[in-house]
Amino acid sequence: MKNLLNLFILPVFLFCSFLQMSKLNMGSAVVNVDSQKSKDQIVYLFFKVEKNNSGQEKITLEEKKMAEGKLKMTPDFDKNSAGIGDFIVSLTDVNGKEIIKQIVEDPLNQKMENFEKGIDRHTVSVQNAEFSVRYSYTAEIKVVKVEKITNTGSQLLFNQKL
Repeated sequence: MKNLLNLFILPVFLFCSFLQMSKLNMGSAVVNVDSQKSKDQIVYLFFKVEKNNSGQEKITLEEKKMAEGKLKMTPDFDKNSAGIGDFIVSLTDVNGKEIIKQIVEDPLNQKMENFEKGIDRHTVSVQNAEFSVRYSYTAEIKVVKVEKITNTGSQLLFNQKL
């Protein structure tokens, strides 16, 4: 009885597997998922800012990293939401056309929260700090520019080809 059951079940499984294989090959287009994933990349730029004795900031690009993935949301640029001391990071093409613009809150004057007597916020001034920006990779982006918002407008602190 056991051998008879095996004799009938094995051909049924083989027949079903061949049936499924034939349905896959009939008129269906094959899409390479790996090639689509490799197109979606996120670029991270890591900066270091230092304030010298005269009060001038010096920014250096510490590292550039690329990772596979897709940003869920791109931040909207609203200059009215930026305050004095905040940085504007502009990513441009070779001709200077802005592709992406982001606001980074002043990294040298960080807002800290204290929970001793309820929630309290205060500003801590530091001489050096690090900050980063991220964006979806596009081959058009060739130059990064960092400006500081001042009372009189904006001051260019950093300009470099990527």
